[in-house]
Amino acid sequence: MKNLTLIPAYNEEKTIKKVAEDAKNYSDVLVVNDGSEDHTSSEAKTAGSTVINHAKNLGKGAAIKTGLEYAKFQGYDSVVILDGDGQHDPHCIPLLLEGISQADLVIGSRFMSKAPENMPLQRRLSNKITTHIIKYTTGYHLTDSQCGFRAVTTQSIPLFLDISYNDYIFESEMICRASFNNLNLLEINITSTYGEEKSYVRTIHILHYLIFTIKILGRKIMGRIEF
Repeated sequence: MKNLTLIPAYNEEKTIKKVAEDAKNYSDVLVVNDGSEDHTSSEAKTAGSTVINHAKNLGKGAAIKTGLEYAKFQGYDSVVILDGDGQHDPHCIPLLLEGISQADLVIGSRFMSKAPENMPLQRRLSNKITTHIIKYTTGYHLTDSQCGFRAVTTQSIPLFLDISYNDYIFESEMICRASFNNLNLLEINITSTYGEEKSYVRTIHILHYLIFTIKILGRKIMGRIEF
């Protein structure tokens, strides 16, 4: 199996080198530098990663799509998606790779055993609400729909490339798209660490997500899904 770890990154110069170096123990590594204003790109290259640079910040979803297109073009069999801020433990990559041998989409879960320490209360509550909505609309049994630590098969990549969202909603829409196309989804228990990492979620992102949840609830109520 030819595997790639994709790390979308924006202003992660303090953590990206360590994350990429650890990930390289398990697969090739691609960092998509999404218009960072710091030394994210050079730090990623120092770690031995392949780096694709966006000229400006386009959003996490756009960075993931760039990486998925690269993986498809380069003939990888699977892609693990990993945040660059050090929140996720790259040493859990083998767990996701094992899961992708059984499913089309694997989601890392921070809540299968217990909530991670120091996770902000508001993030815990918003995750719980969103996860319940996505469970209801997709039929998947989920405990953590918002985790960015996930894996996909290359065969499933084309289903995600035309998702219109370029921000954090992209990750939730991946799950909806997987459900619409009857993909097998599997959750894997992972560990995560919360420290002083920045959150780039702004009020406009929350508003967009509210509109998104109303939209997917409407799909369910109307008994049809339109993409």
